[in-house]
Amino acid sequence: MRDMRLVVAGAAGRMGRVLVEIIRQTPGAHLAGALEQPDSIAIGQDAGLLAGCGQMGVPISGDALATVAGADGIVDFSSPQSTVALAALAAQARIVHVIGTTGLDADQLARLEAAARHAVVVRSGNMSLGVNLLAALVERAARTLGPEYDIEIVEMHHRTKVDAPSGTALLLGEAAAKGLGVKLEQHSVRARDGHTGLRGIGDIGFASLRGGTVIGDHKVIFAGPCERVELAHVAEDRSIFARGAVQAALWGKNQRPGLYAMADVLGLAG
Repeated sequence: MRDMRLVVAGAAGRMGRVLVEIIRQTPGAHLAGALEQPDSIAIGQDAGLLAGCGQMGVPISGDALATVAGADGIVDFSSPQSTVALAALAAQARIVHVIGTTGLDADQLARLEAAARHAVVVRSGNMSLGVNLLAALVERAARTLGPEYDIEIVEMHHRTKVDAPSGTALLLGEAAAKGLGVKLEQHSVRARDGHTGLRGIGDIGFASLRGGTVIGDHKVIFAGPCERVELAHVAEDRSIFARGAVQAALWGKNQRPGLYAMADVLGLAG
């Protein structure tokens, strides 16, 4: 069986470079293309050399249509706008689209759902095994402890992260809301300032910290009568996200079109 031919979107970025290296290391995966914005200074550079893992003979391109042609999948940690455009190409080609991009709005998410009618779309706010296991534990804890325990989610990332709360924090918030049997959008508290009044029963609070080079720290606090339960995850290297994303792509090759999460890939769904 031939290797799965993968295209990395955002190949010149931090995650893109790690993905290139991880694909090179992963049996069954082959780097077939590397994408960047057409005006990127990285256009034409060898993706492997840029990633620091040696020449791979794959130049970075700004032509998404030509790069995706003949590929089996796209691994995408780019931008919301680029992700939506690539989802349309994945749907046309009926290939796998693994999405680690965060900060997508409701309209963009709806367009991904539409693409998933023809493509295998695996989308997650975090691709690591540890975080997805944490989400399963958060859901279980919320269901067990109930609304008597106040839920607060605290996350910290590097100074250059542009969206807040992080996609991972929202993933954990969704897990907590599912455990409580409520809709996150109806109970999410994103900011507190001034005289906020009493905390609402069933609210799920978010606090976002930014600074330095922090890859990703997340903590979910269940504060109840006279005790607290805290569940946490600390990312020490971006390779954990890249490994999960490539694993998701290989898993997706054998699936029917649809919208999937990392919980499906890891067998944690349900």
